[in-house]
Amino acid sequence: MTTLSDSWRWLTDPAHWSGDDGIAHRLVQHLVLTVVCLAVSCLIALPVALVLGHLGRGGALAVNLANVGRAVPTFAVLVLLLLTPVGRWGEGPTVVALVLFAVPPLLTNAYVGIREVDRSVVRAARGMGMTGRHTLFHVELPLSLPLVLNGVRIAAVQLVATATLAALPGGGGLGRIITAGFNLASTPQVVAGALLVAVFALVVEGVFEITERMAPAWARGGR
Repeated sequence: MTTLSDSWRWLTDPAHWSGDDGIAHRLVQHLVLTVVCLAVSCLIALPVALVLGHLGRGGALAVNLANVGRAVPTFAVLVLLLLTPVGRWGEGPTVVALVLFAVPPLLTNAYVGIREVDRSVVRAARGMGMTGRHTLFHVELPLSLPLVLNGVRIAAVQLVATATLAALPGGGGLGRIITAGFNLASTPQVVAGALLVAVFALVVEGVFEITERMAPAWARGGR
């Protein structure tokens, strides 16, 4: 209990919330990094998944290849990227590593969501004269939206937790609090940093849950 109480005192100390190394600044850095990586991942994964799911060809191969990325530790990818020219781009290696980490759940959920749409509904839409593009965006995508958004939620929460690796090559975010604690041999600071990351991940999860509950019934799969 001593470590937890010391960690709580560290967290509630106003001096640790201000300045460039303060919690508030590190939290904003962590949020920005997460949002940027999530946006890039969505721009890469979702168009590919939607098109392949609509065509019904090549999707299984793409999903399997994306899932291979889950077997490769993000830390290992980050270290390898630091040895390449990408390592000179500041936050570049971290962003690339996190994007590769976030793509699999986005790609898998979006592809499965499109393929699970009732084929009779798709055939009816085509029978009404809808083009492939209109069928995808006005029929398949709305019906698959719950699974697509679930993939976004999973990717976002995973990114919050994994973005702590940004501190290893000298990047920002809440991971800097943890690494600074290790450098100072301060267990309370390490625990405090870990608690901040955990709470942040829970908050992101909660935001997605609240958004889902407030969304129209069709966006929640009729729930």
